[in-house]
Amino acid sequence: MTAPFLAVDWGTTNLRAWVVGHDGRASACSEFPLGVGKLEAGEAARKFADTVRPRMGAGDLPAILCGMVGSNLGWTQVPYLDSPVDLRGLHECMFEIPGSGPPVWIVPGVRCERPDGGPDVMRGEETQVLGWMSLDRGRSKGEHLICQPGTHTKWVRLHDGRLHSFVTSMTGELFDLLTRHSILKTDIFDQDLAAFDAGVAAAGDGNALASRLFTARARVVGGSMSQNSVASYLSGLLIGAEVASTPTLLGIDPHTPITVIGDPSLTRHYLRAMQGRELTAYAHDGERAGLAGLSTLATHILRQ
Repeated sequence: MTAPFLAVDWGTTNLRAWVVGHDGRASACSEFPLGVGKLEAGEAARKFADTVRPRMGAGDLPAILCGMVGSNLGWTQVPYLDSPVDLRGLHECMFEIPGSGPPVWIVPGVRCERPDGGPDVMRGEETQVLGWMSLDRGRSKGEHLICQPGTHTKWVRLHDGRLHSFVTSMTGELFDLLTRHSILKTDIFDQDLAAFDAGVAAAGDGNALASRLFTARARVVGGSMSQNSVASYLSGLLIGAEVASTPTLLGIDPHTPITVIGDPSLTRHYLRAMQGRELTAYAHDGERAGLAGLSTLATHILRQ
């Protein structure tokens, strides 16, 4: 049994909070348009105290936060941990904010050197992976390839409960930029599964993406695709290129089973692209995994 606490996933665009009771169940959940990317410097602490705690009825509860709130855009900058990281021992590296009233802890992010030699970072995804592991003890053994779709999608190599390496793909942000600010822009986002599948096929092995993107323009002006299908085609092309190339970048066999953790509205697109390439993939709810990760950390911190 763990003392009640306030669990918070605080990202760049929004904040989601839960009140977790003695039984480990969330009795309340709310979402706030308070992403750290929308706040002024120093504003996070005030918004948390004046807005989040009162609405959640959690004025006196200890709080555990993960995500971009621990970045240079957030409440305070919490140092990254260097991979490989033992996620089961993540609670030992939690950062407690001094002088914040009821105790507030922030989960540190993780940084790594990618297999191609470049740097990479994450904040929040490590908590989600920890939660996914905690929901099934067997997941702490062996090697796993995890995909976490989002604006900046993470691909994680996990071995025996240790986060060994990961790479980030800016697929979601590229989609937004292309559909709003490029020659491929469109204001029609109707789902066209045939166009999505065509985009996945057009992605090939994922190389020469900048060239392949222009096929969206050529298909429309050449008359083989409607303007209404551009967004779906681009989505398939971007996700298809990512799915085709990223496992190899991580040094993992491209046919290794993939665990896709995230919001169902995103994971279904990745699952379709993976299935179109005859890959084995399984979906898991990202919110459930994130809350499980925060709760796992709470069982250690609040008993100390």
